[in-house]
Amino acid sequence: MAGEIYFDNNATTRVAPEVFEAMRPYLTELYGNPSSIHRFGSQVGQKIAEARAQVAALIGAADPVEVVFTSCGTEGDNAAIRGMLEARPDKRHIVTTQVEHPAVIGLCQHLEKKGYRVTWLGVEQDGMLDLDELRGALTDDTALVSIMAVNNEIGVIQPVEQIGMICRERGVYFHTDAAQAVGKIP
Repeated sequence: MAGEIYFDNNATTRVAPEVFEAMRPYLTELYGNPSSIHRFGSQVGQKIAEARAQVAALIGAADPVEVVFTSCGTEGDNAAIRGMLEARPDKRHIVTTQVEHPAVIGLCQHLEKKGYRVTWLGVEQDGMLDLDELRGALTDDTALVSIMAVNNEIGVIQPVEQIGMICRERGVYFHTDAAQAVGKIP
């Protein structure tokens, strides 16, 4: 790759040397099952609990138990969306945008084939969601709204607090993929 410039560091980047050094023991010597009752595994479990508390503090979670680690953002999005739909089996409508991460777009396309109705909201020329269009898309059958906090390709920051208030007013679950926001914006 000599001479090439990598422009996608917001999505993924090389592991920082200090992070690698902090993780090294858990990739080499301390690889025990963190759910085990034996010391070899439980010491790893303790470190995972510490990491969960750190992430909870970073994102403002009320309780570290609210933090669930997944192998990637796609798995996290899928778990969250599917979990919300399972909690509301009587509701069959999803609202999202046409510019979501492929993890959400792909899942919503799949759910359409399974009988869910998906409203695909457009965005303005600047990439922003029209909040009035969102309000108009919500129905009594809406199970959830899924809108990313920060677009992974163009960097647009959606007004998630306002979106959340609109959803709360209508009693609709709100999912946001905030992978591009965590640690970068409040």
